[in-house]
Amino acid sequence: MKQLFYYLTLLTGLLLIFIGARFLLVPMTAETAFGIHTSTGGDYSFHYIKGIRDLFTGAAIVLLLLMREFRAAGFLLLAGSIIPMVDFSVVMSHTDYVAARLYPHAIAVVLSLILGFYYIRTTAKS
Repeated sequence: MKQLFYYLTLLTGLLLIFIGARFLLVPMTAETAFGIHTSTGGDYSFHYIKGIRDLFTGAAIVLLLLMREFRAAGFLLLAGSIIPMVDFSVVMSHTDYVAARLYPHAIAVVLSLILGFYYIRTTAKS
């Protein structure tokens, strides 16, 4: 079970790094995958903010795992669960949202909560 949670957490971090990089490199493609459509007029400020947020969060998760700071990773995941919760509501607030675009955000909420609680419960305070 320990190995399963480790690899799920690692995959979560790596996916966030990928999503963040995609928002920075191909913002419109990333926006569509996120589940919204905005008129940017060539201004990708939102996309860059979202991209760096995800890139940082993913890197922090991966680094904490590699440094074997599981308790810290647990708290980061637990606190960070607010991000996919808000992302879910942002997508759902668009009148033309597609239900399938909500699933990744919902899965991210569940994963963050489960993995966060797991690491906090199974690691002792230093």
